[in-house]
Amino acid sequence: GLLSLFPSELLVLLQWVVLSLFPADIISTVEFNYSGELLATGDKGGRVVIFQREQESKNRPHSRGEYNVYSTFQSHEPEFDYLKSLEIEEKINKIRWLPQQNAAHSLLSTNDKTIKLWKISQRDKRAEGYNLKDEDGRLRDPFRITSLRVPVLLPMDRMVEASPRRIFANAHTYHINSISVNSDHETYLSADDLRVNLWHLEITDRSFNIVDIKPANMEELTEVITAAECHPHQCNVFVYSSSKGTIRLCDMRAAALCDRQSKFFEEPEDPSSRSFFSEIISSISDVKFSHSGRYMMTRDYLSVKVWDLNMENRPVETYQVHEYLRSKLCSLYENDCIFDKFECCWNGADSAIMTGSYNNFFRMFDRNTRRDVTLEASRENSKPRAILKARKVSTGGKRKKDEISVDSLDFNKKILHTAWHPKENVIAVAATNNLYIFQDKIN
Repeated sequence: GLLSLFPSELLVLLQWVVLSLFPADIISTVEFNYSGELLATGDKGGRVVIFQREQESKNRPHSRGEYNVYSTFQSHEPEFDYLKSLEIEEKINKIRWLPQQNAAHSLLSTNDKTIKLWKISQRDKRAEGYNLKDEDGRLRDPFRITSLRVPVLLPMDRMVEASPRRIFANAHTYHINSISVNSDHETYLSADDLRVNLWHLEITDRSFNIVDIKPANMEELTEVITAAECHPHQCNVFVYSSSKGTIRLCDMRAAALCDRQSKFFEEPEDPSSRSFFSEIISSISDVKFSHSGRYMMTRDYLSVKVWDLNMENRPVETYQVHEYLRSKLCSLYENDCIFDKFECCWNGADSAIMTGSYNNFFRMFDRNTRRDVTLEASRENSKPRAILKARKVSTGGKRKKDEISVDSLDFNKKILHTAWHPKENVIAVAATNNLYIFQDKIN
């Protein structure tokens, strides 16, 4: 099942949602929950939209698996730091779901400074037949109550409520780029440019600083933290990546402050390919552990690398995402695209990986067959159930009929955020303010 994606003709558009057309509605994060039944997006306007998957019904066989809006709420508001005269954007940087413990769902969302824990619960029944109250809610005169009534639960229209349970604030001087829920389901970490903090989900007024790379003299600063993630099974292990293209794996059992990493992953640079842009494009924009916990994947500007945690000196797999842009780095530097932060994700079986590119292209790589495919999320071919056709980019010479030239790629259309359903072949792709959901073609 999971590899049938790779004949790209078998990937079909399940649905396409436009989250309105204002700049505030640009999607900034996408995340499936642990079961894949819910999908959350965060946007630049501080809003969280949660989609719920429809159950299959005999009446509407074609609506199988579509995601409908379940809840929308304002998670963050713009703030102003009066001490530093800085505006704090409301933009949601990351959303992370917590494992479901009861009927309600919980998620963490963060902007640059403040992390919030939200509880999402639903009511579809109401109690009727109170003894002390009338049906309109007014208290009855106790002397007029002559009989005892048993209240009953009656069905009502479903009402979904999102309520903020905890606010974790004032722990980050710099911008938060990552949050990650630990496998103990009690703690989580948050990372900014220079520090990683460990929080307990029940305690909001203090966190533990577990990594601090801030030099005594800020002029000596040579690198910043770009992403951090907890290991999926070992609650004492986490990794963080840097703008120098290195990854450090730390073990919290070794010391309270993880200044010295347990493992240091770095690929030596080929001196022959060194250029002015080498340092910028080697910066890691995302790091993700595989579900098995054996591998981790890192995304830099031009490639995706898969590392075995037991081998630090080089990655075991390297996939070129858009190598044809190497000759365009100068213009990408001038229009600031070279600083774009692309994310990457694993499929549920760790057998395939996905990441985004420009021109609303996204790339999928099959780790077993080493095949890859470029697909496009665009309105033009976005009829529901439309089958996606593989796209090719020509790098000079004669252009074939179906190919698109490097010079005609649109760098304003970029896919930075993608998510893969944890169990099925369903993927979510955010292209500016459009959310595309694709799935395997089921005959």
